[in-house]
Amino acid sequence: MPSSRFGFCQLSIVPLRHSPAHNSEMVSQLLFGEIFRISEFTDTWVKIVNEADNYIGWIHKKQFLPISRKTFDGIKNSSNRRMVSVMQGAIKSESNGFVYPIPFGSILPSLQKGKFSVEGRKFIYTGKMDKPPLKVKVQKLIQDAIHFLGSPYQWGGKSEYGIDCSGFTQLVFSVNGISLPRDAYQQAEYGTTLEFLEQSKPGDLAFFDNKEGKIIHVGILINSSTIIHASGWVRIDKLDLEGIWNEDEKKYSHHLRLLKRIL
Repeated sequence: MPSSRFGFCQLSIVPLRHSPAHNSEMVSQLLFGEIFRISEFTDTWVKIVNEADNYIGWIHKKQFLPISRKTFDGIKNSSNRRMVSVMQGAIKSESNGFVYPIPFGSILPSLQKGKFSVEGRKFIYTGKMDKPPLKVKVQKLIQDAIHFLGSPYQWGGKSEYGIDCSGFTQLVFSVNGISLPRDAYQQAEYGTTLEFLEQSKPGDLAFFDNKEGKIIHVGILINSSTIIHASGWVRIDKLDLEGIWNEDEKKYSHHLRLLKRIL
């Protein structure tokens, strides 16, 4: 059994896998600064529960920093937490001198003048950062979403280098102070349902289903007729009562199921 049942993601991006193997499906990712609980282990892998959204998966034991329960609780309850609010910041590890990029949405715990430490390891951050706001500014949320335009779609991804539809909405809302679950069907259970598209406002979420009625896609409304979402890449498309109209393919790409107001 590992000496600690808690961990800290000290790398830019760590794949969270369905099974304890490098060739297993990536179901999500951990970003720098995320913390988690360890529930199971093998010789080289640990099964974790991400504290941010209770998502479960396996990560390699070389790709995280074990932390104590005290450190875990301190990071979880920190009132001085900041989040990276540019597409790419940079972290320097004072223990080895390495400098590496960290993506939008990474967490900087207990930051003091650009510095913080975790279990005695000291880090220095350079780049723009924000404290999660107490009140969401819709204009900023939309601007943050637009910054991802052109980012490639990647199943399980949560960064500009590869992101899926629900990872996109989760990440944009997280930096703006609102926690959402990881998957689209889970996010659809939050907020207030809107009866008509004409009632929608910027920042509302639109959900889409397949032929079996399962919610499989989500995007953020820019206005009542335009949506930004991750499909092939993060893109802006037209939206109406039928769903998302893909102008490139001259057809509907997703069938509209419901609208939700989160803000």
